[in-house]
Amino acid sequence: MKDNKSTRLFGAIAGDMIGFRFEHKICKDPRFILFKKGSTFTDDTVLTLAVADAILHQRDYREAIVEYAKRYPKAGYGSYFRHWLANDGVEPYHSMGNGSAMRVSAVGWAFNSADQVLLEARRSAEVTHNHPEGIKGAQSVALAIYLARTGATKQEIRQEIEARFGYNLNRTLDEIRPSYRWDSTSPGSVPESFTAFFESNDFESAVRNAVLLGGDADTMAAIAGSIAEAYYGGVPEEFAQEVQRRLPPDLWAVVEEFGKKFS
Repeated sequence: MKDNKSTRLFGAIAGDMIGFRFEHKICKDPRFILFKKGSTFTDDTVLTLAVADAILHQRDYREAIVEYAKRYPKAGYGSYFRHWLANDGVEPYHSMGNGSAMRVSAVGWAFNSADQVLLEARRSAEVTHNHPEGIKGAQSVALAIYLARTGATKQEIRQEIEARFGYNLNRTLDEIRPSYRWDSTSPGSVPESFTAFFESNDFESAVRNAVLLGGDADTMAAIAGSIAEAYYGGVPEEFAQEVQRRLPPDLWAVVEEFGKKFS
């Protein structure tokens, strides 16, 4: 695994952009085109960069998430999140959804011990997703990124995530795919996203695996992509260029600043 230190956060964002076209639209072609004219970022990217901004500038997670979501109000947020946002995020809404896991990748890159990663992942999650499963989803993804970037093998990552969080990560994609349906909960999509990563042989195949499961494609590709980026030492240059081309300047500036600080 090489370490291309210039590519922090690209994995989650590229996965989001690639998966966007397949939200509620099952893709069965393993050779599908990755980036098309309509490939764009969604709430996964906006909130990932909100969390990154909070870490960069030592801001409250809730404050940063509210600010970014209001700046991009049409990014595709769920109904409960929109209600939370309309009330300036005063109270979390006990969600067990995968929104906490989709936005957490910056935590896995920024902190330098497993305990600190788990604590910050919880803090980033519980401003909205204070259900135990919502917190677990965020913590598991952040910890996997931390383990991957610090040299853990896939088997070591699998064993640690199973032991800490009780996920069943022994199913194969072939076993999951026939009966799998769209599911935006953490317990119904995070383990499957892990499997998409475990069965990959590079960044691109991890994202393709996640999309081809036919579920919450943008979020699952963002999760699998964020772990794959850490494990494989970055994303291909052409993916980075596609991300930069599709991000507005204010969001791109966060990616650049985060990459420079946590290199």
